[in-house]
Amino acid sequence: MTYRLGLTDTIVAISTAPGAGGIGVVRLSGARALDVADGLFQGRGRPSATKGGRFLFGRFVDGAEETIDEGLALVFRAPKSYTGEDVVELQCHGSPAVLRRLLGRAVELGARLARPGEFTLRAYLGGRMDLAQAESVLGLVHAATDTSRRQAALGLAGALAKRVDAISTRITRVLAGLTAFLDYPEEGVPPEERDEPLGDVERELLALLSTADAGRVATKGARLALLGKPNAGKSSLLNALLGYERSIVTPIPGTTRDYLEATLELAGVPITLVDTAGLRDTPDEIEAAGVRRALDLAADADLVLALEDGSAPREALGFDPPADRTLRVRTKADLTPAWSDDDTLSVSVFSGEGLPELREAIRAKLLGDAARSEVWLSNERQTDAARRALESVRAARDLPDDLAAWELEAALRALAELTGRDVSEDVLDAVFANFCVGK
Repeated sequence: MTYRLGLTDTIVAISTAPGAGGIGVVRLSGARALDVADGLFQGRGRPSATKGGRFLFGRFVDGAEETIDEGLALVFRAPKSYTGEDVVELQCHGSPAVLRRLLGRAVELGARLARPGEFTLRAYLGGRMDLAQAESVLGLVHAATDTSRRQAALGLAGALAKRVDAISTRITRVLAGLTAFLDYPEEGVPPEERDEPLGDVERELLALLSTADAGRVATKGARLALLGKPNAGKSSLLNALLGYERSIVTPIPGTTRDYLEATLELAGVPITLVDTAGLRDTPDEIEAAGVRRALDLAADADLVLALEDGSAPREALGFDPPADRTLRVRTKADLTPAWSDDDTLSVSVFSGEGLPELREAIRAKLLGDAARSEVWLSNERQTDAARRALESVRAARDLPDDLAAWELEAALRALAELTGRDVSEDVLDAVFANFCVGK
């Protein structure tokens, strides 16, 4: 296990982003953090003699007491710090040269370079946060939209753990009743009374799992592919959704031969729009390659907009996109319609008709009912744990008492893994390997 090694060391890292900036931060944590800071800092007081929650102004010096920079030393004493250990944050000018020199001097004084995510790992192992909260720290660092920021902030505040704990409590009550009935039939809860509470648990887990796709796209973003025949209006719609001209629009069929990407935020989700080649049989090898690529992109996209020209006779699209992640769109709604279909959304990029409804339909497809939920599952690890808990609860409803009790114990273990109360070292490795150094 990589991350369990050296947890008693005093660690140091640059906690601000690479590159020059107005302010840079070097963070120390561990039993000797205050001593190392004493060797780095000179001011009216010493960090080791300063109360927690206070700061000192002075200069940072090297081994020859030459000034490296001026700045602040912020002191946090255990257990009231981010990691639960003694922590000192050295704030200086954000010069890469200054930060590297401070980092090197801290190592000379006995600190070890921190591994990715090691500060947050220590916070987790020290009981300052659960694993879901630790993952929310990473979510906040990488939040690209207000939706992803809000979900990460809710997770950091413990909202997911509270929801999981409430489900675990219900399972525990049923398990206690089953155990009592097995040991003392005259005192326990009759097994037939387990169905209703386990049904409630199943519904709670299903509701939680229904947020997984929304949590994934809010965190990682979504790819949205625009597909259709030549001149169906794919490039025009891409430009309209973006609000500026990104793709070339001409009346000549086959203008787009390769795919073109552009990014925007829609419904709080970072979206990559992909304009693709028009779908048709063609002897042109380059255009044919573009058509094949378009179909491949559609197969991998989170959502497909299947566009059809509403002003021309309707033709078969030439592909069958999955209904659960496809929106059918009738374009050129400002022109005389050649056909109509209640299952398609009508839009006009010329008049703007239908564009608000299309944006709402995209939001609904990507987020579903999760928008009504306060907190979402944010990654595959959490989703897998919740799914295993659901499978065990479902199995318990149809099994004899002793086997049902075993399945409910498995469900509780899965939920404990979700929050990190019972998690393997391999899982910790996988989670914290995604963090940046200094967090």
